[in-house]
Amino acid sequence: MIKDHFKIPVHLTQLISSEQAYQYGIIPIDDHKDGYTFKSHDTSEKLRQELEIILGKQVVLLGESEDNIKQYLASNFRKRTQSDSEAFEYSSDFLEKLLATAKHIGSSDIHFEIYEERCRVRLRLDGKLKEYFIIEQGQYPIIVNKLKIKAGLDISEKRLPQDGRISVKTEREEFDIRVSSLPTLHGEKMVLRILSKDANHIELGDLGFTHQELKSYTETIKKPNGIILISGPTGSGKTTTLYATLKQLNDEKTNILTIEDPIEYTLEGINQVQLKENIGLDFSSTLRTFLRQDPDVIMVGEIRDAKTANMAIRAALTGHLVLSTIHTNSAWATISRLIDMDIPPFLIASTLNVSVAQRLVRKLCPDCKTEQAIKSSDFPEQFKIPDTLKTQFTPVGCHSCYFTGYQGREAIYEIIPITKTLVAHIKNHQLEIDDYIKAEGIATLKTNAIQLVQDGVTSVEEVYALLID
Repeated sequence: MIKDHFKIPVHLTQLISSEQAYQYGIIPIDDHKDGYTFKSHDTSEKLRQELEIILGKQVVLLGESEDNIKQYLASNFRKRTQSDSEAFEYSSDFLEKLLATAKHIGSSDIHFEIYEERCRVRLRLDGKLKEYFIIEQGQYPIIVNKLKIKAGLDISEKRLPQDGRISVKTEREEFDIRVSSLPTLHGEKMVLRILSKDANHIELGDLGFTHQELKSYTETIKKPNGIILISGPTGSGKTTTLYATLKQLNDEKTNILTIEDPIEYTLEGINQVQLKENIGLDFSSTLRTFLRQDPDVIMVGEIRDAKTANMAIRAALTGHLVLSTIHTNSAWATISRLIDMDIPPFLIASTLNVSVAQRLVRKLCPDCKTEQAIKSSDFPEQFKIPDTLKTQFTPVGCHSCYFTGYQGREAIYEIIPITKTLVAHIKNHQLEIDDYIKAEGIATLKTNAIQLVQDGVTSVEEVYALLID
């Protein structure tokens, strides 16, 4: 189990900086009108006096073992690398420091939230939200207005949602942030999505495909026309897979056009269009224009409705390769979703090259994961545990993973190439293909999830939802 008893409230961690916590080996445990109380391995009078000078408050030091202090530090204060520190110091502005810090620690989203008696900032790391800051209520509207100004939003409009974009430039890098405001009971909630500026580092082979899946998928994207659809919930890495695909297809002989909302990556040699529905620049109308731009490859950020789906089908029928995403629970469920959009089955069968489903799971920290015997109580009731699965690895928590038990994420895929057999199934509206999948040895999301558990890459709790029938 991860040691939650080493966690301290966010309002206490804000009393000192991470640098001060690590430099002096101190853990704040109380903030009272007379001063601060810290736990420390060093309770000397010299340290107490130095802290009082630095902090301008009376300081009380309580003894604690050195090992426990290390655990407190790793659980509550993120130690920056030298490069992170330099980026963090590029401005004195709190917001800019926060944005740069969130980017450097790998956060994907920043949430600014206001409630009746408190305001907070949460960061999403490896898919999970974590509270990082408490903001004084009097300061919250000021921060919101600063965000709105930076994002080009109307600061006088507090009743309606708004969307904008911020470009952040540090000494080391540039990145964009998508900003969304939402009126709530006590004020406006702001969510900032951090967007990478460069897709050149993304490689298909690094995303999580098995050897066979990568071979199958790579063969499919070499076809000159047809549709490649990637399905999965929001935040499952679909856009990253699309851009890794575009990067592989990108060369001077190929004209690639994309319509996105938002543009999450930039890639040299690709013509990217930002969706602007308020002026009529939507997916379907832009696709219509794309067909007059002599494209070879078209990427549509998402197929949201029948109009966009029909235009994508039309583009594929006229000799273009179309890549897009769609929200379904499995690769084969994409077929049903398209039929629900009133796309004729014979058109789906004629144009769809491959259907891909994907999810992201957190990877166990290699430094602290522990091996245990399989416990049936950890699995869904109806799930049949494979005979080959004898042990499982569980998260523990250590300094390397900041006592979360996990480090990074990996994608799980389900890839179904549309073969002649499946073309016949689709045309005849025969959508039950379990026997075909078994006969062809196609690895489903569930199969790949269990394989990651067996390999010790992730835990049962991370893939639990994929094991439920």
